Amino acid sequence: MVDMKKLMKQAQKAQLELNRVQEEIKTLTYDSSVGGGAVKATVNGSLELVSLTIDPSAVDPDDVEMLQDLVCSAVNEALRGMNEISAQRLNAVTGGMGFPGF
Repeated sequence: MVDMKKLMKQAQKAQLELNRVQEEIKTLTYDSSVGGGAVKATVNGSLELVSLTIDPSAVDPDDVEMLQDLVCSAVNEALRGMNEISAQRLNAVTGGMGFPGF
């Protein structure tokens, strides 16, 4: 028979660990660089863009579209990287079980 007190204690412990990892993730950053370093983006664990650096050599008034594409690529790469790191950290706690909202 299942010991409900023991099960509840384990669930509470798992929730505390999950909360700890979520807070830890918020403190992380992920950097990406595209175009040979022409555009660099940094996102944090809350998936916010916290830094965007554009090398002046990437600014060509006759080719604004290229710069726009580089910015989008750098930001998207940084977001993908942070999502991957977050998923790895959360999976380590949850054992790969999906929890909605996490």
